[in-house]
Amino acid sequence: MAEYKIVLPELGEGVIEATLTNWLVNVGDKVEEDDSIAEIATDKVDSDVPTSRDGVVKELLYQPNDVIKVGAVLAILEVEGEVSEEEVSTIVKEETAVSEEIIETVSAPLTTQNSEVNSIESSEDRFYSPLVKNIAKEENISQSELDSIKGSGAKGRVTKDDILDYLKNRGKNKDTKIESVSPKTTPTPRNSQPTTNYTFQSGDDEIIEMDRMRKMIANHMVDSKRISPHVSSFVEADLTKIVNWRNKIKDEFLRKEGEKMTFTPIFIQAVARAIKDYPMINVQVDGDKIIRKKDINIGMAVALPSGNLIVPVIKNADQYSLTGLAKKVNDIANRARNNQLKPDEIKGGTYTVTNIGSFGNVFGTPIINQPQAAILAVGAIVKKPAVIETPEGDVIGIRHKMFLSHSYDHRVVDGALGGMFVKRVGEYLESFNETI
Repeated sequence: MAEYKIVLPELGEGVIEATLTNWLVNVGDKVEEDDSIAEIATDKVDSDVPTSRDGVVKELLYQPNDVIKVGAVLAILEVEGEVSEEEVSTIVKEETAVSEEIIETVSAPLTTQNSEVNSIESSEDRFYSPLVKNIAKEENISQSELDSIKGSGAKGRVTKDDILDYLKNRGKNKDTKIESVSPKTTPTPRNSQPTTNYTFQSGDDEIIEMDRMRKMIANHMVDSKRISPHVSSFVEADLTKIVNWRNKIKDEFLRKEGEKMTFTPIFIQAVARAIKDYPMINVQVDGDKIIRKKDINIGMAVALPSGNLIVPVIKNADQYSLTGLAKKVNDIANRARNNQLKPDEIKGGTYTVTNIGSFGNVFGTPIINQPQAAILAVGAIVKKPAVIETPEGDVIGIRHKMFLSHSYDHRVVDGALGGMFVKRVGEYLESFNETI
């Protein structure tokens, strides 16, 4: 008999830990390949953890409600035969590196390059992960200063928490002499929000602790504004044809397809078509390189009952018919609001659409969803008087109008491209051909 370790797998982009909600097995139980052994939950999805081997449960290493890092060993099975070297190396890799790897994967697209900072190197005695090196570079921590930080990781390794704790104390030491005469701003490590002590509280104020998802959103938004120089372009589109068509078919569509036809799939279809016309919108930045994405994977911002936002992704959105898009949009929106998304459904996006019109807003300036290069906000559809060109001359009529707000990363998307792209989206909406 051999021991086989079951680890907590990757759970989606940006997720580095999960809460164990329930064990589905007990010590001594027999399990078969693909059997679920545990239920876990994150702020984004609920999921089961399966086993990839037949065996007997020997040990369960956590209790319900424990928070577990991705890559940690959840349980140990006794299995027939031997665990192959490939399986052992995979387990070891997951145990020792996955958490840092996922953090690095989430963080790497947000990393700026600074050639003037001395490079940080690992040695036989001190290993530094890419994430720790990036933080050291951004905070101008020298090699000798980094070497002096006491590490709490395996074999004294400096972890992300170690270097962030050091930065907090480093900032306090530097500002001690001026604290009494001026508000103090602590250093801002990567993936954290700048904080100051300007806040004044009274006895009637309510202090609300951010939940984990809100903290992740906050960090992601701060990083996006810091990394990408945001530029915005706006166009106004006439959606009268679309509004009239939808009013005409929505009841019949619901009867035949069992789905509602909203405006969102129409917007996504227009965006997918415009991306094919302007593929350099569908890019990501990696240092001084531009990665043009082949697939058109459109993220769709969904407001959750908690007030947070999540962005499930429609993979290969350009390959769907309008009916297919309508069903996909309704499905992922409903499952997002009920916390039923799968991990793979919240990663891999190449462009994002957010519908601020559902909140009654006419336009806004959305923040780019890193590592993407652009995001489109669609506003409320509003009736307004407009000049209509006819063969007999111009007339004034009532039209259904909507603003489209396009934010893009000016490092790789210039105003001409960003403006032409959103204009093309508007043109596709105005020339809607009523084909489902």
